[in-house]
Amino acid sequence: MSDKVIVVMPAYNAANTLERTLEDIPPGVVDEIIVVDDCSTDNTVEIAKRLPVVLIEHEKNLGYGGNQKTCYDEALKRGAGVVIMVHPDYQYDSRLVPHFVGLLKLGVCDVLLGNRIRTRREALSCGMPVYKYLSNRLLTVSENILTGQNLGEWHSGYRGYRREVLETVPYRRNSDDFVFDTQFLVQSVHFGFKIGDVPVPVRYMDEASSISFRRSVTYGMSTLGVIARYWAHRLGVKKSAIFKPR
Repeated sequence: MSDKVIVVMPAYNAANTLERTLEDIPPGVVDEIIVVDDCSTDNTVEIAKRLPVVLIEHEKNLGYGGNQKTCYDEALKRGAGVVIMVHPDYQYDSRLVPHFVGLLKLGVCDVLLGNRIRTRREALSCGMPVYKYLSNRLLTVSENILTGQNLGEWHSGYRGYRREVLETVPYRRNSDDFVFDTQFLVQSVHFGFKIGDVPVPVRYMDEASSISFRRSVTYGMSTLGVIARYWAHRLGVKKSAIFKPR
């Protein structure tokens, strides 16, 4: 496996937080940082241009999943052995990037998530809305049972991958919306990769990206739909392209 470490940042209206997120990444750990701007309406691009990053600008808005596809395509093209996705909205603590890198390089995990929910009290005191906490707990328990995993949470946006995961999982067939993340995790389960998580402090603030209650409900239903597709494929009831090798 290549030793090259690349951090990817799917950006949308991150002008107020991009630089702070970058500054928290410890020096000497990352070889390159890729920022993919998904047609921000603020000055994210102007700020990114003066930072030590590789900047890619979408000509049209492709959505959260579509942004990640560009991130991973570019990271693979640049020879990454380890890829860490950090949201540039300063919600997740990017000081932990070295710990993600170490666990992935050692092969302890192939896929690594940042777990925002160590305790109920901590999650809520950090500003996580009650409805998001409850839906996160319900979905995570269901997903763990139905996939045989034991993750602290399934819905973190702080993720790390070994190269072979990105070369195996057919992520290009996934949704361009938020359910992309769930699809990727279930695909990782399907292909037998080792998935784990580490505790991560999280910040909820006005600048941090979030989706509305209505979209959260749609996301939750879509998540359960992915699990249903996984079992239909596994039982041979209905084969799905997202679970077929690249």
